Amino acid sequence: MSGRAKNIIYFAGMKQFLLIGLSVFCFIRTASAQVEPSYVYQGEFGILGGVSQYFGDLNPDLHFNTPKAAFGVFFRKQVTDYISVRIQGQFAQLGYSDVYNTQNAFDLRRNLSFNTNVWQLGLQGDFNFFRFIPGDGDHRSTPYLTVGIGMFSFDPYAYLGGQKYYLRELGTEGEGSPAYPDRKPYSNIAAYIPLGLGYKYNLNPQMNIGIEVVYNFTTTDYLDDVSKTYAGINNFPTLPSGDPSIAALLQDRSYETGTPPIGIQGRQRGYKNQNDGFLFVEVMFSMNLSSYRCPTAK
Repeated sequence: MSGRAKNIIYFAGMKQFLLIGLSVFCFIRTASAQVEPSYVYQGEFGILGGVSQYFGDLNPDLHFNTPKAAFGVFFRKQVTDYISVRIQGQFAQLGYSDVYNTQNAFDLRRNLSFNTNVWQLGLQGDFNFFRFIPGDGDHRSTPYLTVGIGMFSFDPYAYLGGQKYYLRELGTEGEGSPAYPDRKPYSNIAAYIPLGLGYKYNLNPQMNIGIEVVYNFTTTDYLDDVSKTYAGINNFPTLPSGDPSIAALLQDRSYETGTPPIGIQGRQRGYKNQNDGFLFVEVMFSMNLSSYRCPTAK
């Protein structure tokens, strides 16, 4: 066999070898692409904490001057890069006093006050302004709108002579009294509608941080135990000693200001056409929940 023939056979064999090798390499790459895991963001579990502020009959001018503690937990399920659904449990303290109403002579003289603990559970939808994809440097933050619905419990109380009294059971506006058959004891459970804005930032594929401001519209005007008119001291029973009952003393506390009492039956005590509400300003911290999906090879 001539040298030229040997060279032709040699190069033909090399070509076949290279074609076979390239085919094997492409097969391996394709198989690897089919099983290579891909990070998929599913949602997040987190905590939040900050302050709450009450607005209502004792704070009709919406002063943000008595912030109290608020905190909670939530689970947020991602639906799309723009929409998520959240279930959230929350605890907050609320309270106010007429001593802060220095610009309103009547409210200052009214001299009412309350505190309450609030426990709530709700469902919210979060709507991102931009795509939110943890781990993606181009889509790691977004402002968002949140709205939802839920239920909460409350039980307003006040102090008299250093003693704590729950106001709902006293019927300070004549609830349950024969003199006011139309005033039934109010429920200590009500619905709320949260509406607010937030901003979240993805620190890394596992963690997020954010801030949220949410106003909670409620279906009750008795968050503060104040709503309608004074029942009048004569519609409360007296003690065996002849002294006014605790309910009578707490329905009109204007006597504590050193002025004649103003709690005449039928006189305005609250703003009956305006339900109470409260605001949350909170920082949020969450851990991402993820899964791994095998993408289709291209």
